[in-house]
Amino acid sequence: MSQFDDLRAHLKAIRTLARGVTKGLSQLDAEPDPIPLFRRWWKEAEESGLLLPESTALATASSDAVPSVRMVLLKGVDERGFRFFTNYESRKGVELESNARAALCFHWSILERQVRVEGTVTRLTPEESDAYFQTRDRGSRIGAWASDQSRPIADRAAFETRVAEAKARFGDGDVPCPPHWGGYTISPVYIEFWQGRADRLHDRLVYTRSTDEWKITRLQP
Repeated sequence: MSQFDDLRAHLKAIRTLARGVTKGLSQLDAEPDPIPLFRRWWKEAEESGLLLPESTALATASSDAVPSVRMVLLKGVDERGFRFFTNYESRKGVELESNARAALCFHWSILERQVRVEGTVTRLTPEESDAYFQTRDRGSRIGAWASDQSRPIADRAAFETRVAEAKARFGDGDVPCPPHWGGYTISPVYIEFWQGRADRLHDRLVYTRSTDEWKITRLQP
């Protein structure tokens, strides 16, 4: 990004500051389904000039309820839920296999907004994972083969050797999706929209799924 582009992004962010704070989040204006509302907020976050508005904290837990959290990138949302991709053998992948529940937290600071998502997790099909994998740059695809994610390694040099070996393995040919890598969908049962307001009197609207319908509840800040 050039200095001009960086300045333009900062000016755009400044223009969006406090937009949601003054407007608030009216229960009367809320969508009956939370997914269109989330898409609207995500689009406004993208337009605000924020860096990586798709970044989100992903919380998982082991089979004996020990929690862990890390940042991932949201790669899509539809009526099925929220999608992200990872190494299935990473810590989060292992935890999701033993405890298929997870939570997300998006924080769009310039808009003073958060979205919290809780739900059950399922793997995407191999075809869906492969389709996304092919959109990644070649270096990232090589890295997915080279890295035993979350596992110890002696030093950086040892890891760079693994990367070099993966590059040599595939040469100039295609780099397919590894069998240990792919996507997940979090099917939401709880989504909270948090809009910052003056004097910390924030708006909080919660969508809770009941069978095929969503119930909307306002929470106190």
